[in-house]
Amino acid sequence: MEIITTRLTMTPITQKDWPLFLQLHQEPEVISLCFDEMAVEVVKEKFETRLSPWNPDGDSWLCLVITDKLSGKAIGITGFTLIDGVAEVGYLLLPEFHGKQYGTESLSALLDWAVDTHQITNYKAVVTEGNIGSERVLIKCGFTLKNVVDNAYEIDGQWYADHHYQRS
Repeated sequence: MEIITTRLTMTPITQKDWPLFLQLHQEPEVISLCFDEMAVEVVKEKFETRLSPWNPDGDSWLCLVITDKLSGKAIGITGFTLIDGVAEVGYLLLPEFHGKQYGTESLSALLDWAVDTHQITNYKAVVTEGNIGSERVLIKCGFTLKNVVDNAYEIDGQWYADHHYQRS
């Protein structure tokens, strides 16, 4: 499986992508508005679950590595898990690729692929309050804010609201 855009390719995550996955889960600029830093063992367990082959009838994550076509550099991950016909999307990009529309380009292509290939039409995402970049990506990809849950998630000792987005 491969999804190709103007600037990117997206392919399923493999064992060789462990350094990227670990970096994305430890880089302060990436995780500051997503989650607390996790122990390496916890990140490894999460990584191992992402290696499972995805199928629309399972409950595993479809996890794709986003690669810049020009440089060949892996720049992040994107994907979703499908539960009861609703795909919950997620994405993480290395800091040097923030603000360059890679998140929007990759998520848009992923959603187009999911609709065209698997007829998945219902999506959701949860973004931590203050993560403006992720919210912009979702809005550009047709998501709308449906609900705000105050004091829903704690990061580094501070409580944040969760912003729930949907696209149908």
